[in-house]
Amino acid sequence: TSVGEVREVLALARQQNKKVKVVGGGHSPSDIACTDGFMIHMGKMNRVLQVDKEKKQVTVEAGILLTDLHPQLDKHGLALSNLGAVSDVTVGGVIGSGTHNTGIKHGILATQVVALTLMKADGTVLECSESSNADVFQAARVHLGCLGVILTVTLQCVPQFHLLETSFPSTLKEVLDNLDSHLKKSEYFRFLWFPHSENVSIIYQDHTNKEPSSASNWFWDYAIGFYLLEFLLWTSTYLPRLVGWINRFFFWLLFNCKKESSNLSHKIFSYECRFKQHVQDWAIPREKTKEALLELKAMLEAHPKVVAHYPVEVRFTRGDDILLSPCFQRDSCYMNIIMYRPYGKDVPRLDYWLAYETIMKKFGGRPHWAKAHNCTRKDFEKMYPAFHKFCDIREKLDPTGMFLNSYLEKVFY
Repeated sequence: TSVGEVREVLALARQQNKKVKVVGGGHSPSDIACTDGFMIHMGKMNRVLQVDKEKKQVTVEAGILLTDLHPQLDKHGLALSNLGAVSDVTVGGVIGSGTHNTGIKHGILATQVVALTLMKADGTVLECSESSNADVFQAARVHLGCLGVILTVTLQCVPQFHLLETSFPSTLKEVLDNLDSHLKKSEYFRFLWFPHSENVSIIYQDHTNKEPSSASNWFWDYAIGFYLLEFLLWTSTYLPRLVGWINRFFFWLLFNCKKESSNLSHKIFSYECRFKQHVQDWAIPREKTKEALLELKAMLEAHPKVVAHYPVEVRFTRGDDILLSPCFQRDSCYMNIIMYRPYGKDVPRLDYWLAYETIMKKFGGRPHWAKAHNCTRKDFEKMYPAFHKFCDIREKLDPTGMFLNSYLEKVFY
């Protein structure tokens, strides 16, 4: 795929009145990239175009996978200051869906973008940054794939660094009572809560000079941890009350003692997502963390038939000024819930999902764009102060709605 070919596809789409969707790594469980029109896969637009050593900036084609970008940055002694757990995703998709990690000093991944180029529905290319087309730039860093085709992205990097990850057991009460001190203590702090228990695993990741070392034990973490978990969760589909026991058992088995490992930053940031799963991940104002989590816990205690797999992963992200960023104008707490699908089997989750969404909405939550959620335009108008501004920009860039699909029509209509 080249810029010329993308332009041809758009011309053909205009001629035949077809919709166009760009698809990235195909990792998102939501329908944000689905279409029955034309689909553009940017896999071949995956080059590193320029490395500016002085500014520590790198310009890449939007179809490059993070997996392929990391070794290239390593070569130049550079790194991205923050990354999500998964790297088989494209740069264009990672920013467009509002991907995040954790660290109250760090924004979502799109905050690392300093410039981008965008092809509009009519085939013209806009160069966007703080200094040119600034309003489009403010929208396009979380673009949802609906503003045009992102062609290139310039990312602000930092010098290559190593991270030391320390995880240790704690309790829900301790971590919620001392949130601020945990946030001060560690640059990339997160914690995992094991529903149906008081158990918490706290994870610190911080800059280090230590030699790479690993605490993971393949036998326990994978052979036993992974296969045994899948089998036990499958069993629990017949005996749901096993879930609480499974959560506590795995905490004891894998999370009950302190562990340390160190490596290059991108190797510590990424980890295995295990097997098939359903996920919800909403951002709420950071100061609501304790109330919201205690309410989720109270809901599970009041409804013993509603079961929740481990972990509930809690992460923290700095506020930003990107129009449709879930962290727009507020430091946020992301509360990620999960239901695994052992051997691909569907597990009843709708009661849990609904109760979680109700709590998240009550505390002013905003859903992760790439995950499942049931929100419509009415919800988004309430959630996002700049929603109408984004809509105006979208309508200017794509007046005929070439880049819409049924997922996005729920968002905008």
